[in-house]
Amino acid sequence: MLPKSNEESARKKRIFIVDDHPIVREGLSLMMNREPDLMVCGEAEDASSALRAITTAHPDFLIVDISLNGPDGLDLLKSIRSRFPALPVLILSMHDESIYAERALRAGANGYIMKQEATEKVLIAVRQILSQKVYVSDRIANRMLQQYINGSATRKHSPIAGLSDRELEVFRLIGEGHSTRMIAEELHLSVKTVESYQAHIKDKLSLKNARELVQRAIEWGIGEGAA
Repeated sequence: MLPKSNEESARKKRIFIVDDHPIVREGLSLMMNREPDLMVCGEAEDASSALRAITTAHPDFLIVDISLNGPDGLDLLKSIRSRFPALPVLILSMHDESIYAERALRAGANGYIMKQEATEKVLIAVRQILSQKVYVSDRIANRMLQQYINGSATRKHSPIAGLSDRELEVFRLIGEGHSTRMIAEELHLSVKTVESYQAHIKDKLSLKNARELVQRAIEWGIGEGAA
């Protein structure tokens, strides 16, 4: 028979945290470990180390940030879905949910919550997903319902929302001051491939040159930080 403390641990849901900020990981760990039904079983700061650790940690639930060193959280989410199709994933991010929430759900996330939300909302989201439900904010739920009612033909996207996941990732990195070569190294792509993505972004956003691309990316990044 297991000692009481081991029995309690065995009943708790095991949470794994992927975020590139140590202070965020620490804060989430403290919050989760205070709960009677939750415990943090591991953490990682990037996609590659997360995939390695998840294999041995055997978590019941993942909390994943979008902005990571190297491939972003959406890339990680797609890899997780190919290896662990049933593992619940909550995306917790500073990025605007109007741009990222739906694409995260399409990539296989079970929920999306912004870091600006109150801490109790994170716990609500975790428990709701663990009970096999999807968690999004009321704002996103209402928007998705309206899209369903009105039909996809009436959906109105901002030009940035029309970018592919990879294009949006490149666009975000441009706004954070990364050069083409830096983006290529971080995403494990060739410079030529990144230049191709940049050309597609300029075309979709009706930008004339690289200077306008950088300016638009910086402005968007500032707007996201203020969101």
